[in-house]
Amino acid sequence: MSFEPSLVPAFLELFETVKEQIAGFEGCRGLTLLRDAHQPNVLFTYSLWESEVHLNKYRFSELFKNTWENTKNKFNDKPIAWSLLVEQQVK
Repeated sequence: MSFEPSLVPAFLELFETVKEQIAGFEGCRGLTLLRDAHQPNVLFTYSLWESEVHLNKYRFSELFKNTWENTKNKFNDKPIAWSLLVEQQVK
């Protein structure tokens, strides 16, 4: 997610208030917030879900709806999302 630089602190504040709720959502196995090493206004959330069914329950929840409403107004570019499958995992 690419944010308007001046709005990054507001996003980080929002993330602090919802991270435990997201991580505790049924089926969520983990949640990580990452920042681009060279563009400090570009952040990524990485979440691991038990199944697509669990992810979709979250995507259609009030928690997601409210969080997204308060996040998307801070972007300076179109967000990109991927759903990935584990192809290989090495310890």
